[in-house]
Amino acid sequence: MGDARIDMTGASNRPQAVTVLGATGSIGTSTLDVLARHPERYRVHALTAATRREALLDQCLRHRPRVAVLSHERDAVWLRGELRGAGLDTEVKSGETALVEVAEASDAEVVMAAIVGAAGLLPTLAAVRAGKRVLLANKEALVMSGALFMDAVDRHGAVLLPIDSEHNAIYQCLPPEHRGGLARVGVTQLLLTASGGPFLGWQAGDLAMVTPEQACAHPNWSMGRKISVDSATLMNKGLELIEACWLFDARPDQVKVVVHPQSVIHSMVAYSDGSVIAQLGNPDMRTPIAYGLAWPERIEAGVEVLDLFQVARLDFQAPDEEAFPCLRLAREAMDAGGAAPAVLNAANEVAVEAFLAGRLSFTGIAEVVEGVLDASPLQAATELEAILEEDRRARERAERYLERYR
Repeated sequence: MGDARIDMTGASNRPQAVTVLGATGSIGTSTLDVLARHPERYRVHALTAATRREALLDQCLRHRPRVAVLSHERDAVWLRGELRGAGLDTEVKSGETALVEVAEASDAEVVMAAIVGAAGLLPTLAAVRAGKRVLLANKEALVMSGALFMDAVDRHGAVLLPIDSEHNAIYQCLPPEHRGGLARVGVTQLLLTASGGPFLGWQAGDLAMVTPEQACAHPNWSMGRKISVDSATLMNKGLELIEACWLFDARPDQVKVVVHPQSVIHSMVAYSDGSVIAQLGNPDMRTPIAYGLAWPERIEAGVEVLDLFQVARLDFQAPDEEAFPCLRLAREAMDAGGAAPAVLNAANEVAVEAFLAGRLSFTGIAEVVEGVLDASPLQAATELEAILEEDRRARERAERYLERYR
C-alpha cells in the first residue's frame, strides 16, 4: 500500500514519533496502551481530542506529548493552564487548522487516524499527503473520498495500514502483491465478518422501540456510542464494505458480509483454488493497532492468545437486510458511485445523532438515510471541495427529513 519513505523496521535507535488523532476515544486509548508497552520503539508526539479536555489532560500528564489539540480555544486555554501548573511544556492548540497541522507535521513519522466521522477526513488526508505511515481507523475518510484518497496514497508515497479489525484481518490474509487487482493473486472473495450486534435475530417489527442504551450495549466490543449504534444497525458493516472496496481494489460483489456472533474470526479471504484463509484472535483492538504500528514485524500488544477450547464453536449466518436495511443502502451507494457514499455517511451521522438524542427511533435511522439518498442527485466525487459540499447538503437534507418525526 504505497512505498515507505522511512525505515519502519525498528532498526533505528531513535523511537518513532507517533501522532494520535482522536486520542480520547476507544481506539486512541488502546493505541496509547500499546505505545506505552514499547517506550524504546515509540514516543508520543501529538494528541488530539474534540471536547474531552479532562481526558486529554490525563493523557498529556502520562504520555507528555509535544503538542495537544482541542476543538475549541476555551478548552485549549483551560488545558494550557493545567499543564503549566503541572510543569509540562506541551504546546496546546485549537481548531481544525491546528488539527491538520499536527497531522502533516514533519516531527512525527506515524499518524493514528482515529477521529470518528467526517471530521477525520481533512487531517487524515493531510497525513497521507505528507507521506506518512497512516494507521486508518477512520473509515469515513475512505467512504467519503475513496478515489481521491487512494490516489493521494499512491502519489505521495504514504504507507496506509487498515486498523479496523476486519480490514486488518483481510490485509493479513492477502499476499503482499495484492494491489493492482484481486484476481491477479487468485482472490475470488473478501469475507467481512459481522458480530450481528446486540439485536442479532430480532425481526424488523421488534426494533422500533429500541433505546440508545440497548443499541450501545455491544456484546463483544467496547466502542464509542456512534460506532456502537452503527454496529447495531449494520451500517458499520456497510461502511466497512465500501472501505474494503477502496482498500483492496474490490468490486462490491466481491465483498460478502458473514454474521459471526463469536467475533473471533475477524475476516477471511477466499481463493480460486478453494482455500479460505482466516485471521483469528480475541476481540481486542490492540491486536490490529500493534500490527499497524510494527508492520512488517510483530510486537506484544497486551492481548491474550485466543483459547479455541474456550470458544468451542464458530457460528455463521447471512445478514438480515430486511430488518437491517442499512447494509443494503451502503452497498447500493457504492454501486452508484460518485458522491453517493459521502451522502450515505453524512445522512447516517445526522440520523444517529438524532437517535442518541431521543429525536428519532432506531428504525428511523435507515429511513432518514434512504430518504436523503433518494433526494440527492448523483454527483461526481473527484474534488475534495465538491465532496465536502455534498456532505454539507446531505446533512441539511437529513435535518429537514427529521422534521417529520417531531
